[in-house]
Amino acid sequence: MNENILHITNGSCVKLAEIPVLAYDAFRATTLELLGDKARHCASYFAYPCNDDLKLMMCIADDSAHDILVYACEVEKGARLASAAADCLALERFEREIYENWGLEFEGHPWYKPVRNFFPDKYKFFEMEGEELHEVGVGPVHAGVIEPGHFRFICNGEDVLHLEIQLGWQHRGVEKLMLEKKRLIERVLLAEGIAGDTSVSHSTAFATVWESLCGYTPSEEVLWARTLAAELERMANHTGDLGAICGDVAYQLGAAVFGRLRTPIVNFSQRWCGNRLGKGNVRPAYAPYSFTEELKQQLLKDLAAYERDFLEMCDKIQHFPSVLSRLDRTGVVSTEQAESIGAVGMAAKCAGVCRDTRASHPYGLYSSLDVQPVVKTTGDVLARTELRIDEVKQSLAIVRKLLENMPAFDGKMQSAGTPEAESFAIALTEGWRGEICHCAITDADGELAAYKIKDPSFHNWMALALAVRGNEISDFPICNKSFNLSYCGHDL
Repeated sequence: MNENILHITNGSCVKLAEIPVLAYDAFRATTLELLGDKARHCASYFAYPCNDDLKLMMCIADDSAHDILVYACEVEKGARLASAAADCLALERFEREIYENWGLEFEGHPWYKPVRNFFPDKYKFFEMEGEELHEVGVGPVHAGVIEPGHFRFICNGEDVLHLEIQLGWQHRGVEKLMLEKKRLIERVLLAEGIAGDTSVSHSTAFATVWESLCGYTPSEEVLWARTLAAELERMANHTGDLGAICGDVAYQLGAAVFGRLRTPIVNFSQRWCGNRLGKGNVRPAYAPYSFTEELKQQLLKDLAAYERDFLEMCDKIQHFPSVLSRLDRTGVVSTEQAESIGAVGMAAKCAGVCRDTRASHPYGLYSSLDVQPVVKTTGDVLARTELRIDEVKQSLAIVRKLLENMPAFDGKMQSAGTPEAESFAIALTEGWRGEICHCAITDADGELAAYKIKDPSFHNWMALALAVRGNEISDFPICNKSFNLSYCGHDL
C-alpha cells in the first residue's frame, strides 16, 4: 500500500494535490496495517471542510524511518463509517473528536463518549452494579488553583475499579480562532496560550508550520534560541513536578527544595525574554531576544548552583524508604497498555515505549545533539519520577553544550513571507509532557483553511485512568501528579 502514502519529514510543506486520497475502506485498511507496526503511532487524525464535503487527514509518525506518513479520504457530511478504533484503540479519541466536531459517525466505536464537555447534564457515566460498590466524584471545581476536570471513581471500599475522566469544560475555541484571527502576532499569541506551561514548545510548533508554509528556512541563531528555551522549559516543569510529587507523599523537604529550584530557571527566562514561562521568546523567522555573553555567564552560574542542590535532593528521594514506598509499584501502566492507547512522551517512555520526537523526528538543533531518550520499564510513579530526574540531567548537558556553541545574534526582525496556496504543513515538537503536533492547511488564496493542534495530553489522559485501577483512591493524587497532564492543552 506504499503507493497510496506520502512520506514526508517533520517540518515539511507539500501541495494538497500531492497527498493521496483514498476511498474510506482503503483509508481504514491502510491505517490499521500501518499502525500494526509498533514503531508507528498516530500523530494527528482530523477532518476539515472540503468543498461541500469533509476530508479526513491521517498523519502517522514512523519513529524508525524518521518520517511521517500522510494520506487523506473524502467523505460526505453526516456519513456513517466503520470505526477503525474498533480494531485500534489508539484511534478512539480521534474518531470521537471528529464525530463531535463534524457529525461523522463511526459505527462499532468502542467508547462513544464526548471528548469535550459541551453538554454536561447529558453525559452518561459508565456504571457498575454491586452492593459493596460506591462512586466518588471529584471536580470540576477544585479546592486549589487548577483547571476544571471531573473525575468519577467506582470503588470497592478503598480500591479503585474504574476511573472515568470528563474534560472539556473551557470551550476556548483555539483552532477556530487560528482561522478567524488574520494577524500573525495574534496567531502566535494563541499558540503560546494553548498550554501555558508549554508555551515554548507549542509556539515552536506554530512557528515551524508557518515558516514551512512560507518556504522560509530559519537561521542557526533562531533554531539555537528555540532549542535552548525548550530545554529550560523542560527543566523548570520537571523540577516543579518533582516538588509536587514530594508534596503529595508528605515529604515536605523535597517539596520545598524542588519548588525553590524551579525558581531560578523560570527567573532566567524572565531575564532573557521578559516572561517566566518563555512567552514572547519564539516568533516565526527571527529570535526576538538576543542571547548575550552576560546572559550566558548568568545561566552558567545559575545552573551550577541549581545542579548541586538538585542532585543532593534527588539522591535523598531515591533512597528515602518512606518516599519510595509510596512511589514504587503505584499507578502502573504496562507496556501493552501504553502501546494500545498510543501514549506519547513521559507516559510512553516510563512504560518501555521509546517515543521522543527530539530523537525520532528531530527539529531545531536536535539532529546535531544526539538526544538519547530516557526510557523506563516499570510504568509506575517511581518510573515517572526517575524519568524526570534523568531528563533534567540530560537537559543540563544539552544546555551546556548549546552554550559552548552560542551563535552571534543580529537582533533583526525578519518576515517569513507569505504562505503557499493549497498546501499542507506539519510540525512535531517534543514538549516536556511529550509529542506536540500542529497541522495547517491553506486555501487557494494562501489563507488558513484548517488548523489542527494536538497536545500530548490528548493521548495520555487515558493512561491516568488505567494507572489508578487496582490502587487505593488515596493514591489518586500522586498518580495524577506523576502524569501532570494538561487540561487546557486538551480543551481546545
